[in-house]
Amino acid sequence: MKNDLKRCSWCNLNNKLYIKYHDEEWGNPIHDEKKLLELLILESFQAGLSWEIILNKREAFREAFDNYDLNKICKYNESKINTLLQNKSLIRHKLKIKAAINNAIIFKKIQNEYKTFDNYIWHFTNNNIIYETNKTSSALSDKVAKDLKKRGMKFIGTTIIYSYLQAIGIINSHEKECYLYKKSRK
Repeated sequence: MKNDLKRCSWCNLNNKLYIKYHDEEWGNPIHDEKKLLELLILESFQAGLSWEIILNKREAFREAFDNYDLNKICKYNESKINTLLQNKSLIRHKLKIKAAINNAIIFKKIQNEYKTFDNYIWHFTNNNIIYETNKTSSALSDKVAKDLKKRGMKFIGTTIIYSYLQAIGIINSHEKECYLYKKSRK
């Protein structure tokens, strides 16, 4: 990681995890099912908090949620919920924990319907990347959030879904001053 590179203004240059996330993940197209699930769960936990808080707890979430094993998460019961609520390394919010389990179940149903969640989420743009900056929601995030809510997902409003679409690279929002902005448009 070069610290002399100009990055998006939101990236805390004092946090190596944040720099790594910005430089290596955010805005890059993701098609891996496990990563798509991980980021969906993490984004839903972000509601009302900063992404940096979630990012700093990412490894704890990965461990607590069985490395995002979809089949295991779908089977979580009250005992597992209570274990997660006792884990001081996580965001201990019962509704968000229950939403993560619920959303994993819906994620699996979408996989069954579309063969992969990747097929589902990328179909909204016909597999195209949208380049836009300085937004927290859009007609696209409205449409995706509405569809996911209709399917029964929780904690996935338009702002959370917009952040999710940025995280998985459907929306590339690197700022003009960022070294990745220029790279993304070549």
